[in-house]
Amino acid sequence: MKKILLLTTISSLALLGCSSSQINMSMGNMRLITSSAAPQDVMDFANTACKNDFYQGASFLSKAGKEYRFKCVKAEENEILTPIPGTSIPAEVSAPAAAK
Repeated sequence: MKKILLLTTISSLALLGCSSSQINMSMGNMRLITSSAAPQDVMDFANTACKNDFYQGASFLSKAGKEYRFKCVKAEENEILTPIPGTSIPAEVSAPAAAK
């Protein structure tokens, strides 16, 4: 059992070392994220970061190299969530807006 747990831990750490995402700037509802991860992982990270700050989700603005710019959106603003081209936003993110 210990060998399985150790192998799982080492595998997880190795995968984390391959790609990383971090918020470089957070000003108001704007987020600048630097990431070497896949675009879908960056989109998920941005949505989680915005939800943790009490927003509905993240709307993609632009990409320059490894830097992604997002705008966190509130449901009351009636703005749509725009994903990174080629990615998707999970259905549970847009469900609260459809209920209103």
